[in-house]
Amino acid sequence: MPASQVPPGESPDGTGQRLLARERLRLRADYLRCYRTGRRRHGSLAILYFVPNQLGHPRLGITASRKVGKAVVRHRLKRRIKEIYRRWKDRGQLPALDLIIHLKPEAGGSDFPALRSELLRLLSGIRERREPAR
Repeated sequence: MPASQVPPGESPDGTGQRLLARERLRLRADYLRCYRTGRRRHGSLAILYFVPNQLGHPRLGITASRKVGKAVVRHRLKRRIKEIYRRWKDRGQLPALDLIIHLKPEAGGSDFPALRSELLRLLSGIRERREPAR
């Protein structure tokens, strides 16, 4: 797609500043499929579930139970996760996966740098595993 035809907020390589609707998990069935058949990586603040999809691009979903905190805290954490994911430089290199970041109760009291380092560690771990062997 020529640069002149790229929608606002999106760069030509698909790694724009906003998270498009096609880049988000929305259906309950997709979440359940990821939980039931996907693999997972554990961190101290979150669990990353991931399963291949047939869409040709990754999608992100975020879950946080009330154990994480009140609504204000949960929504703040979700905004931070989206921000971290959007600005991650290796986002364009991810294979076609459905990703779910499930926040643990400990995430409610964490600060932004701790959450960022945890998520980048979890995300880069799946990217490294998915690269073909040389």
